[in-house]
Amino acid sequence: MFSRIKADIKVVFERDPAAKSFTEVLLCYPGVHALIAYRLSHWLWTRNFHVLARLVSHIARFATGIEIHPGAQVGRGLFIDHGMGVVIGETTEIGDNVTIYHGVTLGGTTWNKGKRHPTLSDNVVIGAGAKVLGPIKLGKNVLIGSNAVVVADAPDNSTVVGIPGRIIYSKPKNVEDRDAKFPSYAETSGMPDPVAKAVGCLLDQVRQMNVRIKELEQPENGDKHIDTPTVHHANSQSKPRIEEMS
Repeated sequence: MFSRIKADIKVVFERDPAAKSFTEVLLCYPGVHALIAYRLSHWLWTRNFHVLARLVSHIARFATGIEIHPGAQVGRGLFIDHGMGVVIGETTEIGDNVTIYHGVTLGGTTWNKGKRHPTLSDNVVIGAGAKVLGPIKLGKNVLIGSNAVVVADAPDNSTVVGIPGRIIYSKPKNVEDRDAKFPSYAETSGMPDPVAKAVGCLLDQVRQMNVRIKELEQPENGDKHIDTPTVHHANSQSKPRIEEMS
């Protein structure tokens, strides 16, 4: 437990350029405080001290704004940046070197017991305000955009954005990330918007249809214009024209 707490503090210097000293991180980082409390509550949880474990978790939530259920399984090197509003459910599984920004929810979608929270593989980065819901799995090096709602699995090396989450980028398996240990969240910049792309395709089709309709409306070469004969109804009040007989 203490070795993991030491690793949780060390990782802050690797992923937060604002960190200046060990004392500052230990005293002023709520993500570190929440993880220290989680390590203790998880130790109690695994030894069937469930009420005491929940009490420690509840105190940590009150002090840090971060709620980590004692039953969750968290690997080494988890970095919770800022952290306010982060919620991690009971059956969540988190791998090593994962980064979570504020407002993230790793939640469930059912009231049934059993596995109901997501599984995060190594090196996952989840942007601020994102919601990852249900017993889904995020592969290694997955990047989740801010405020995305992810309800389906994501393969390794993919980027997920939008509501619901859509995969907009996936690197080939034989290409290594230039910074595979700690993938940069900024790598999502410049990625296409899948919704805007779909709307653009529809507009292109509408323009093509308009061009085709205009082509069909124009008469072909050589066609003669045929006047439509005038039909006089029986109840017409117009007087018949009398031609003079020569």
